[in-house]
Amino acid sequence: VQLVESGGGLVQRGGSMRLSCAASGFTFRNYYMSWVRKAPGKGLEWVSDINSGGGNTYYADSVKGRFTISRANAKITLYLQLNSLKPEDTALYYCSRDQSGGSGEYDYWGQGTQVTVSS
Repeated sequence: VQLVESGGGLVQRGGSMRLSCAASGFTFRNYYMSWVRKAPGKGLEWVSDINSGGGNTYYADSVKGRFTISRANAKITLYLQLNSLKPEDTALYYCSRDQSGGSGEYDYWGQGTQVTVSS
């Protein structure tokens, strides 16, 4: 199993960015997928989930209305669209595979992609 994130970088407050996660080594379309982030000096924070078919999405209150999770099962890729970015969104963003149907327990993680929002 491999998860490879991309798309991070430096953006100004209010800006937008799209993160991608290329998956391989497993049947992507069968799994819930998640984005989790780690800000400097803080613990891991769950950001968003999407079910296997892509029809159901879930968000942390801190990002609801600003971030959008999506997936392209044919391309075995997970996405996270980040809009109206704030400095507090600065973090290392990880793509992760949920072990079982939205359990919140993750068995595989990518290496992360850094998002930095300047004020």
